[in-house]
Amino acid sequence: MNHTPRTGADNARWFHPFAPKGGTWAVEITDAVEGWQHTSLRVAVLRPGSSVTHTLSGEEAIVVPLTGGTTVAVDDHEHVLAGRTSVFAGPSDTLYAPAGSRLVLTNHGDADARVALCGARVDDPTGGGREVVVVPADRVPVEQRGAGTCRREVRGFGMPDTLPGAEQILACEVITPAGGWSSYPPHKHDTDRPGQESELEEIYYFETQSVGDAEAGRPPLTRGTDRDDGRQPVGYQQVYGAEGRDIDVLVEVATGDTVLVPHGWHGPAMAAPDADLYYLNVMAGPGPERVWLICDDPAHGAIRETWEGQA
Repeated sequence: MNHTPRTGADNARWFHPFAPKGGTWAVEITDAVEGWQHTSLRVAVLRPGSSVTHTLSGEEAIVVPLTGGTTVAVDDHEHVLAGRTSVFAGPSDTLYAPAGSRLVLTNHGDADARVALCGARVDDPTGGGREVVVVPADRVPVEQRGAGTCRREVRGFGMPDTLPGAEQILACEVITPAGGWSSYPPHKHDTDRPGQESELEEIYYFETQSVGDAEAGRPPLTRGTDRDDGRQPVGYQQVYGAEGRDIDVLVEVATGDTVLVPHGWHGPAMAAPDADLYYLNVMAGPGPERVWLICDDPAHGAIRETWEGQA
């Protein structure tokens, strides 16, 4: 098999660097992006005392505090999400809201909060009788995957075992320690093969921190924000084509950046040796079964066999 070097030829289409334009959402990925259909991601930066309102029209959603906490009013019933100091500090409590819900997110804290709204397109715009579900932080399953340089921590707050009542959305977050590779071996989920592979498009939203930031009490700073120590924590991500469907993404990522995966092999997501890497994954597809089934790139899948016996 010939290996075609990645050049990042499709970065302009599928890579969305953090560049807020002054609107309600600092990050906004929706079906307004050409070729994007099933998932959405909105990130708000809330000043103390400020709010953002959004009605879920034809989509269900999960509210995920990234930095700080938020009060979520769903059709006038309030739920307090305590949140966290940073995505690297541990899991957060989250809230699922069905389609048709009106959400008001308010920051009652004394510092800025960054809050994600992960969405998935659904067939029933009324929500189908589904109810709001709050998943406390201590109920979020935390799994260690891989080993050695491929070790990562996966928090499955929006997967079927934790959130069984959702219609389409699948969501989790991953921590990759400095110098590590995750989303590895490269894998895909773009073809409906029952029991083997599910058809899902996927959003990767990234945050980074320099080694030592957590101990110093420094939360992740979005791309374009100057640090007083001059450091620039970054990671890298690649996506490439499979089965004749070309895609070529190879990018540097930092806090607030987003990579879209409409199809193809994706991975690794690489943490630089001096920076930890976080990503929030949002997945959904057209199939009737809400399931995450993947297949590995056969050129790299044998790496799994080397993990046995490693820490």
